[in-house]
Amino acid sequence: MRILLLVHSFNSLAQRLHVELIERRHEVSVEFDVNDALTREAVALFDPDIVLAAFLKRAIPEDVWRGRPCLVVHPGIVGDRGQSALDWAVISGEGEWGVTVLQAEAEMDAGPVWASATFSMRAATKSSLYRREVADAAMAAAMTAIGRIQSGAFVPPRPDASDANVRGRARGPCRQSDRAIDWTSDATEVVLRKIRSADGTPGLRDEMFGRVVRLYDAHRADRLAGVPGAVIARCGGAVARATADGAVWIGHVREEREKALKLPATLVFAVESAVLPDGKGYAPISYEEEGPVGFLHFAFYNGAMSTAQCQALRAAYAQALTRPTRVVVLMGGPDYWSNGIHLGVIEAAESPADESWRNINAIDDFTRDIITTTDRLVVAALRGSAGAGGVFLALATDEVWACESVVLNPHYKDMGNLYGSEYWTYLLPRRVGSENARALTQARLPMGIAEARRLGLVDRVLPPAARADVRSIALVARTLALDPGLEGRLAEKRRRREADEAAKPLAAYRAEELARMRLNFYGFDPSYHVARYNFIHKIPKSRTPLTLARHRSQRQRAATRQKSRRPM
Repeated sequence: MRILLLVHSFNSLAQRLHVELIERRHEVSVEFDVNDALTREAVALFDPDIVLAAFLKRAIPEDVWRGRPCLVVHPGIVGDRGQSALDWAVISGEGEWGVTVLQAEAEMDAGPVWASATFSMRAATKSSLYRREVADAAMAAAMTAIGRIQSGAFVPPRPDASDANVRGRARGPCRQSDRAIDWTSDATEVVLRKIRSADGTPGLRDEMFGRVVRLYDAHRADRLAGVPGAVIARCGGAVARATADGAVWIGHVREEREKALKLPATLVFAVESAVLPDGKGYAPISYEEEGPVGFLHFAFYNGAMSTAQCQALRAAYAQALTRPTRVVVLMGGPDYWSNGIHLGVIEAAESPADESWRNINAIDDFTRDIITTTDRLVVAALRGSAGAGGVFLALATDEVWACESVVLNPHYKDMGNLYGSEYWTYLLPRRVGSENARALTQARLPMGIAEARRLGLVDRVLPPAARADVRSIALVARTLALDPGLEGRLAEKRRRREADEAAKPLAAYRAEELARMRLNFYGFDPSYHVARYNFIHKIPKSRTPLTLARHRSQRQRAATRQKSRRPM
C-alpha cells in the first residue's frame, strides 16, 4: 500500500514505523506536519491509500481525513483520550497500558478503533517506555490495522464508555501542578514517578539552589538519606536529593530560562555541587564478569557521549582488558547503544567548535582502542538504537549483535553535512564494500536490523528478550569464549590488523577524517553549528527533508527533467 507517515517530527516511533513498513514492501513517504496547506499538498502529491499519523501535535485537516483512511497512533488504551496519555499512566502507577490505532475524526482520539495492543508497565521514564513498550505495541497495532484495511472485511468499532472492559477515559493535559513534588512528604517512589512522567518532555518544574529548573533522569539512590529536599551528594554528573524516606539521583537538569540547555546536574550546578560529598550509585558506566566474558555497560542519557564520558569509558575499557577474559561485550544502554558525540555539552561550551574537536578526538581514541584490541574478541551488543558516530563505534568491534527492534542511523549529514570520524572510512567499507558505504552515508535514512543484517553491518540478531534480560547475550558470549577455534580466530585477527596497518595506518584514516571535521567545526560554512543549535533547542523544521518526502523529491526530479528539455 501507499502510506504517508504524517508526523510532527521524525522521532523514534516514526523511524521504527518507517523501517518496518518498508521492510513489509509498502511504499512509504513522510511529511512533517508544518501546516494544513502542506499536509493537503503532500496528500495530493503522494495520493496515499492510508495516512498514518504516528506523532502529531495538531488535528488532521477535515478534508484530508474525510477523503481517505487516516489512522492515528495514540499511546493510550482503548477509550483513553488526551495529549498526556503516557504521562498520566506513569504518574498514576498503571500496571498495564497500551496503544490504540484509531480513525481520525472531528473529535480527537474518539474515532473508530482499528486495532490496539497492551503491555506491562516498567518502572521507567516516559521516554524510555515510549521508545520500547509503546513502540513495540504501536508496531503490532499499526500492522494489524493496515492488514484490516487491506482485507476490506473489518468494520472498526467505536469505543463504548459504558463497556466495563473499556478502562480508558478522556483526560486533560498533565500540568506541572499535577506533578509538583512535596519534598517534605513525598516518598522516593512517588518522586520517581513524578519526574519520570515528564522525562524527556517537558521535564518536571522544581527549584534547586535557589534556581527554577526542570528535572530529568531520576534514579533511586540506595543507602542515602538526609533532610527531605536537601541536596546531599554527587556522583558521575548527578546530584542526590533527599526524599521523605530516602533519596533520588537527578542526572540532568535544565534551568527555566531562555535558551537554557538540558545538561548533567553537576555541570549546571558546578559551584554548588563541588562542595558535596561523593556518593555511589549513579553509574552510567559499569563492568561485570561471568567466567571468560566481561560486560562493559555505558547507559548514557539519550546515548550522547561527552568528552569526559568518552575518557571515562576509555579508562573503564582499559581496566576491563586487564582481566583474564576471552571476550568483552560492549553493552551500551538498554534504550540507546550510542548516538556519538554529546551535542548538548558542545552547545553549552564557551567555544562549541573547540568542544566539538575535543569530543570527536575523545571518541576516536576509544574507537582506536577497540580496533587495536587483538588479544580477545570484542562484541557490540545493541539492545537499543544507535546513530551517527555510535553506529561506527560499534563497527570497531569484531561482531555486532542487535535486537530486532533496534534502528540504526549510519550517517552524519543531517547534522549540517557533518563529515564524521570514528574511523568510519576504514570500518564501513570493509564491512559493506565501497559502493554500499557511499550509499549508506548519503541516504540519510534510518535502517532496520533486517536490512543491516543483509548488508553485513550486523552479524547476529538477538532475541527480543535480550533487551531487558542480558542472560541470552551472556549465553552466546560464553559459547564464543569457549570455542576451541578462538585462538585461531584471534591469530587471524592479529594478522589482518597488521596487514591493514601496513596498507594504510589508522593514523592516516583519522587524519583525513579530522581534516574534513575541522572544516565543519572551524570553516566558513556554519551549517553544522546551525543544525546543532536547531537540534538542541528543538526548533521545528520548516519543511520535510527530501530524503524522507519521496513525493516531493519525485516532483522535484520531474521538474528538473522538464526544465532540461526546454529549448535554450
